[in-house]
Amino acid sequence: MAIQDIYPTALRLLGRPVLVVGGGPVAARRAKGLLDAGAVVTVVAPVASPALQEMVDAGLLTWEARPYLSTDIDGAWFVQTATGDAEVDAKVSSDAEAQRIWCVNASNHEASAAWTPAVAEVDDVKIAVNAGGDPRRAMAVRDAVATALETGDLPLRRRRAHQGSVALVGGGPGDTGLITVKGRRLLGQADVVVADRLGPRELLTELAPDVRVIEVGKTPGHHPVPQAEINRILVEEALKGHRVVRLKGGDPYVLGRGGEEAEYCRQHGVEVEVVSGVTSAISVPAAAGIPVTHRGLAKGFSVVTGHEELSEIPARADHTIVLLMGVGQLRESASALGEAGLPLDTPVGIVENGYLPDQRVTIGTLGSIADQAQAAGVANPAVVVIGDVVRVSPFAPAHFKTADYSTTTPNSPRKTALTH
Repeated sequence: MAIQDIYPTALRLLGRPVLVVGGGPVAARRAKGLLDAGAVVTVVAPVASPALQEMVDAGLLTWEARPYLSTDIDGAWFVQTATGDAEVDAKVSSDAEAQRIWCVNASNHEASAAWTPAVAEVDDVKIAVNAGGDPRRAMAVRDAVATALETGDLPLRRRRAHQGSVALVGGGPGDTGLITVKGRRLLGQADVVVADRLGPRELLTELAPDVRVIEVGKTPGHHPVPQAEINRILVEEALKGHRVVRLKGGDPYVLGRGGEEAEYCRQHGVEVEVVSGVTSAISVPAAAGIPVTHRGLAKGFSVVTGHEELSEIPARADHTIVLLMGVGQLRESASALGEAGLPLDTPVGIVENGYLPDQRVTIGTLGSIADQAQAAGVANPAVVVIGDVVRVSPFAPAHFKTADYSTTTPNSPRKTALTH
């Protein structure tokens, strides 16, 4: 049988009787697939595999513990052979042909009246692949297509009317490779994208031409679209039946007001899901080689957005402080931490435009960093890291690295001076 002789279709087997002849692992897999389709399954086989026996014990199907009889196919809508015995499979296939019942002959795909494709499901899309009777090839193609759908490389967007919904998607710090697989897939399904100024902006250029992008980006001290208006837009678009993705930088629940948006959607009867993202509070320092915790240096960290909260944070160099969007208040923050007792020689690192081509790292101390930032023209978006963990960064000056902070030989003093 050539692939050109195949007419691809899908069978509705819900509530219809089907027959599986054979009791091994292949028969068990086929029986499970038929059960998943809602078929009423009868298995005929002298012996049942453990997987098949589990389905029998659960009452999911009927097992006739005996050899096949020609009368077994009477009344069946579909037949699957999987005995491992070519002669028995051929007999079943011949009996089914005589009664004009579609039958898959697992022993001889060339003689089979029907083929079972390699199947995968992504969202509500079912992928079925036939590959000229080569099951491994079919599975490889199926897996490749499924992966492309899951990652958003192939479109999953619905084209017919559907119930509206909102997904709050954390896009990460800006690098398109740092959005989650689920976030990328939801973006590919969106009818409307409500986008922040930060995050993986390049992904917006990959959207279909008819996907609407609503810009609601904010900058420090400048909110052209107030939060209340953003909430209203999300609900309004979802109630029109649109799939709405709220694309945020970082993580929606880390200083991203995602909780407010989710609550507003639920209050107005809109289905909402939250897809966590790679938060810039951790990832942007990592882009400069700065861990927020490190054995021998820091066991914990705090994330804040303004200097008002700093009085409540441990003023110790072994407790990392991460300031988000803190450049504008950097001098006040440094002063507040100094007054709280944090030594002025505590290392401080500023990472601008993390993971982007114009990323820049500025490193100094609590006492010097405000003047350094001003002289260098440091600007948001930037993440400020305060604490001894900055010493680990490859961008740190040599005199900061007073010890070997590797985890292989933790805290072993260096015998020679370090250079860049």
